[in-house]
Amino acid sequence: MRSMATHHHRSTLHRWLLVTALVAGLSATPAFVTPAQAAGGGFVDNLDSFNTSRWAKANGYSNGSMFNTGWRADHVWHSGGVMGLNLNTTPCPSGCSGKPYASGEYRTTDVYSYGRYEVRMKAASGGAGTVSSFFTYTGPSDGKPWDEIDIEILGKNTWQMQTNYFTNGVGGHESVINLGFDAAAGYHNYAFEWWNGGTINWFVDGRLVKQENGSRGKLPTNPGRIMMNLWPGTGVDSWLGKFTYSGQRTATYDWVKYTKY
Repeated sequence: MRSMATHHHRSTLHRWLLVTALVAGLSATPAFVTPAQAAGGGFVDNLDSFNTSRWAKANGYSNGSMFNTGWRADHVWHSGGVMGLNLNTTPCPSGCSGKPYASGEYRTTDVYSYGRYEVRMKAASGGAGTVSSFFTYTGPSDGKPWDEIDIEILGKNTWQMQTNYFTNGVGGHESVINLGFDAAAGYHNYAFEWWNGGTINWFVDGRLVKQENGSRGKLPTNPGRIMMNLWPGTGVDSWLGKFTYSGQRTATYDWVKYTKY
């Protein structure tokens, strides 16, 4: 996890909570074997089925205190040419730390470096308190500093997209983009270009909507995993709004594409 963007600044406390929660949670996830170098070339995945050579489903753990859900592999599904992530009240295994909700997270087994990252997705509907995402991440679970580049659709206003990035665990670079459409009502193309020359450019349906050039803080440099998840927040109502469960919510993804630069 946006016209050029209207900047959105969370409080210093919230940024601290975000860093603490994510580092604590993601560093506790089962470690993947990290390639010596980022994966080469590029790919297009139509998400018609579970490609185990490229993707893994999170299962039996949670990403930290601000995530009010645990991950279940069976909450990631493929049907009708799309991949879906369900959020509901199905009980989660003991590793989920007693979280009241279960949801899905999908991540690549390899890490990827500079290039163009694209997704066609439809965000979850149902109101405040949730995040539907497409992002890159590496961190303690990979034995690396926490670097991340985000596209996030917040359930409290699915007519907007939030962008952000983290470098060595330092975030606070949020921007909010008015989309001009409801991201939960249909599929749209979202992308970011991560350039070795020192910029990150975000696109919506091929239109440049945001650029970061490092003027607000050093840009990421470490290759990351491509990730998608759907989650309800807790303790971050000032950011996401209050989550109230009123039935299953689902985010769906039509395809993912990576082009190496």
